Amino acid sequence: MNNHYHNHNLSAKIALFVATLIWGSSFLVVKNSMNVMQPHMLLAFRFTIGGLILCVVFHNRLKNLNKEYFIKGGILGTLLFVAYSLQTIGITDTTPGKNAFLTAIYCVLVPFFFWPVDKKRPDKYNLIAAFISIAGIGLVSLNGDLSIRMGDGLTLISGVVYAVHMVAVAKFSGNRDPILLTILQFGYAAIYSWIIGLLFEDIPTNWTTESLIGMLYLAVFATAIALLLQNVGQKYTHPAPAAIIMSLESVFGALFSVIFYHEIISMRLFIGFCFIFVAVIISETKMSFLFKLKKNVIIVSEVVRVDELITPEEN
Repeated sequence: MNNHYHNHNLSAKIALFVATLIWGSSFLVVKNSMNVMQPHMLLAFRFTIGGLILCVVFHNRLKNLNKEYFIKGGILGTLLFVAYSLQTIGITDTTPGKNAFLTAIYCVLVPFFFWPVDKKRPDKYNLIAAFISIAGIGLVSLNGDLSIRMGDGLTLISGVVYAVHMVAVAKFSGNRDPILLTILQFGYAAIYSWIIGLLFEDIPTNWTTESLIGMLYLAVFATAIALLLQNVGQKYTHPAPAAIIMSLESVFGALFSVIFYHEIISMRLFIGFCFIFVAVIISETKMSFLFKLKKNVIIVSEVVRVDELITPEEN
């Protein structure tokens, strides 16, 4: 039984890790895709294909859709679209690494935005994480004259909207099917993207093999498959390790940017990335993994001490 649980747990963590790796790589793919198509046309293809894949895989659940699903899904889909839109426009004027880390501030903001909803005050870990993340954001995004690039600014705002979206998901999901809500979110986001893309952007015509593969990767892997892996992974993984694994998204984003986009990480940028990453870890886990480690060390110490006391008598 224990071995079965361990296998389940390990598979779940691997699923979360793969999802996080895919999302981390998606920042680079989005940046490269901007050479061929504009932000909302990319989002239109991405959400349409991703949503259709989920509809095919989970077609048996579609019969459960009702008016309430469409209302809640519409609100969530609007927030999701705004967040992705700002983030994708933002990446046109910044690097994939900075885009990844600045977006990650949503993890730190969620407890504060959730405060009015569930009346639970942010704890000391949330406050500490907020101060550390502010320092990290300053190091990453502020120029010498304290100005901020448009791309970094839009990315930061997208992080705020992502936090609002997460609170709304927690508020609206309840006993509702998360897959159905996700399909509807993708559907609404796709409609918004098509409308803005067709009105204000150009339909991509100079498709290359690389751009086609990139777009399909975003739609199939970074949207549909990664979401399924996240759903499965979080179901069988304790929240603390799950949060640590998923917080690696920004790290992978920066890593892919350095390796493939040749982003130069200055010491100031590196320290800023570290601050934001530490803030996310503190906010998401409340350092529970350290307490668990400390508890295990104490138990081992006690066992050793007892063994030392018993051994002389046996001799």
